[in-house]
Order: sequence, then structure tokens, then C-alpha cells
Amino acid sequence: MPRPPRPTVLEGRHVRLEPLAESHVPALFAAGGRDDEVWRWLSAPTPHTEADLREIVSRRLKDVDDEKRVAFAVLARAEGTAIGTTNLHSWHHADGRIEIGGTWFGRKWWRTAANTETKLLTMTYAFETLGYAAIAWRIHPDNLRSQEAITRVGATLTGREPGLLVYSMPRTEWPATKARLSGRLARA
Repeated sequence: MPRPPRPTVLEGRHVRLEPLAESHVPALFAAGGRDDEVWRWLSAPTPHTEADLREIVSRRLKDVDDEKRVAFAVLARAEGTAIGTTNLHSWHHADGRIEIGGTWFGRKWWRTAANTETKLLTMTYAFETLGYAAIAWRIHPDNLRSQEAITRVGATLTGREPGLLVYSMPRTEWPATKARLSGRLARA
């Protein structure tokens, strides 16, 4: 039986994922605030002020307190500052599934080693540490950039919900995916 995720630190060569905190807001705002393209497909509106982003982070932290999600700030190790966020949520013990979502990076870090390593760290945590049988991602049908990114990782389209496409990856695909992602990072 898989275990529920808990706030933790996940370390990589390019990024460090640490529990999201209000103290990350100024750096996160500098990385991606006011950028409509960064926020286009997220459930929250574009934060035009630090106060707007603080409110979004506060809602995420309430979900963490209510044990509905584990929210991470993604820190670029080279800069030592927060560049985005990612979340584990909607875990289901009965079918062994967990979701990764609410992920965003400042535009400077799109399609970089930081993004690849964030996926590798969260997937390793979900499959290997927590024991989940599958990971799912829900993506807006018009969000082609995220669909392409998750397909490059190795996830496949497995369903549709109102206004969303559901991609997933079973644990049986994880070893090949891990090797592929690790290979990309070795070249970065």
C-alpha cells in the first residue's frame, strides 16, 4: 500500500525542491509573476503583485495543512533562489495513483535541466519512496507545451475529464523513463 506524501526536501544537481513557504514568494514573483504566459493554464489568475502571489501560496499551504497536497518550491541551485513550484496531490491508496500538478517555472527555465530534474525527483519520490503504482497529470486540451513536455517524459494520454486531458504513467514504465531522464541530465 503506498504511503501519503509528506513535506520533504528533494535534492538534485540542478534543483532543490523544498516545502513551499511564504518566504519563497518574493523570488517566485521575480521568476514568474506578471507573466501571463507562465500562468495561462494554471487554475490561479496571473499574480500582478507579490500580494496576489502570496494569496495563491497561502491557498496551497492551507491544502498542505489539510493534507490534500504537498507543495514544493523549486530552487535553482546555481542561483540559490526559487524559480517555480510543483505539487503532489490527489493520491488514491485504493488504486495506487498520485498526481503531479500545479507545476510552473519562470519562462527562463522552460525546457531546461531544472524542469527535467524536477520531474525526475518528484517521480522518483512518488514511485520509489512512496510506492505508488501510477502517476497522473491533468492538462488543459489547449496547453500544447505541457502536453508535449509530459509526452517527452513518457506519459501517455489515458482519459478525458471535463476540460482536461489525463496523462499517466504506470510504475512498469518508470525504469525506462528514469534512465531516459537521467541520460538527459547527464548531458546538461
